[in-house]
Amino acid sequence: MIIPSSKDVIAELTFATSRSSGPGGQNVNKVNSKVILRFDPLQSSVLTEEQKEIFRKKMASQLTKEGLLVISAQESRSQLQNKEDALQKLDAIFIRVFTPQKIRRATKPSKTAKLKRLQTKKQHAEKKKWRKSME
Repeated sequence: MIIPSSKDVIAELTFATSRSSGPGGQNVNKVNSKVILRFDPLQSSVLTEEQKEIFRKKMASQLTKEGLLVISAQESRSQLQNKEDALQKLDAIFIRVFTPQKIRRATKPSKTAKLKRLQTKKQHAEKKKWRKSME
């Protein structure tokens, strides 16, 4: 499965800006540096139907009622830097959602591990047996 990137879906993204909270002095009160990115994965032309379904299932708790993914970035005082941060967050989400999980294979304990466990068990039993005989 090919993992899409934010560059692939850039035309489908909606950016909005607002005043950021946090440090920045007077800059915070004057400049719209917070970036809010909106992406509608279910209406995307870049994602396949299978990818849309995977995205919907894995990101269900982070999608709005309308099915939009909303990402906010306000760490930087620069609007451009915050826009890049939002795109990086979107890339990270794509990687997390579309990277297939590694299949877990059941393993058995080795012969040595079994013997060691039994030996320890036997020693413990011996110790308790000796304690009993003293009483």
